Amino acid sequence: MTIFFIMLAGCQTQKPKKLDFQKLLQPVPATAKFTDPNYFIWGGSMVEGPDGKYHLFYSRWPKSFGHNAWLTHSEIAHATADNPLGPYQHVDVALPARGHQYWDGLDTHNPTVHKFNGKYYLYYMGNTGDGKITKKFNFSHRNNQRIGVAVADSPNGPWNRFDTPLIDVSQNADAWDALMVSNPSILQKKDGSFLMVYKAVAKKKPLPKGGPVVHLVATSDSPTGPFIKHPDPVFTAPGERFPAEDPFIWRQDDQYWAIVKDMNGFFTQSGKSLALFRSEDGFDWQQAEHPLVSPLVINWQSGRQKVNHLERPQVWLKDGKPAILFCAADVDREHSFNVHIPLNYEYSGN
Repeated sequence: MTIFFIMLAGCQTQKPKKLDFQKLLQPVPATAKFTDPNYFIWGGSMVEGPDGKYHLFYSRWPKSFGHNAWLTHSEIAHATADNPLGPYQHVDVALPARGHQYWDGLDTHNPTVHKFNGKYYLYYMGNTGDGKITKKFNFSHRNNQRIGVAVADSPNGPWNRFDTPLIDVSQNADAWDALMVSNPSILQKKDGSFLMVYKAVAKKKPLPKGGPVVHLVATSDSPTGPFIKHPDPVFTAPGERFPAEDPFIWRQDDQYWAIVKDMNGFFTQSGKSLALFRSEDGFDWQQAEHPLVSPLVINWQSGRQKVNHLERPQVWLKDGKPAILFCAADVDREHSFNVHIPLNYEYSGN
């Protein structure tokens, strides 16, 4: 623990409008990797509990089902550690399958966990469908993706789920989110209200795939909604039908920040990568002055590793400052894991 908190020293020198997130990334200890020989592991999000432990919520599905079973058989599981960087140990399944008749009954995926006003909120995407394991995308599940939230008094649960989605598709066939919605990220604004950014797919392109893929903003006075959708897509790139994915948003020093997966280097000019955006109000997002967060590389303390994917960025804040960047990674589609990257503010900010 002592080593971890030393890394936060110097945060008062940060210049928020010139945040160069890449300079925050520190070498990753071997213990800051979460994997399981029997499961694909993806998308971890962590919250500190009143028990003094650190609670990681993550997606998992059986390796024997193949990688694309994330669409049909993912479940959100729960692990704990005594150190925020790990090692984490699996405890239980927070949001298991509960029956195809529920909107999220067969699949829960891509969690992001938060504590608001003394309660814990686990946001996620869920779906139902035909339950068939397929080598390619199972569109009966993909096009049923919706956004939900589960609520608990403790990160140990029990988690109260709802029988209707928190964010559903729009009934207008021309809407940006007419086909499916997923991958929520949320923050609490200074006035106490809530702002969410989420992924959406329209019906403007041929079905079942649809498209384009965009991100939309929604607001609410409550963490459990109802949310008011705002019409204009964010994180867009001219002429691109799928420029970004996996946003994580946070508020810091009266600025709004987001890290997104840059699908092909539209924002970073560095190929597939993680990109940084900034906003004054949470609605108008511009790429940051230093847009590159990370290429597809993990700098372990033992050496540098190239990966095929580095996705699902989730930032854990300590005293309002980014302290750990959680990401999902793989070196091929047969071996995936979560990595927990320590952060440091000791740099000039120029």
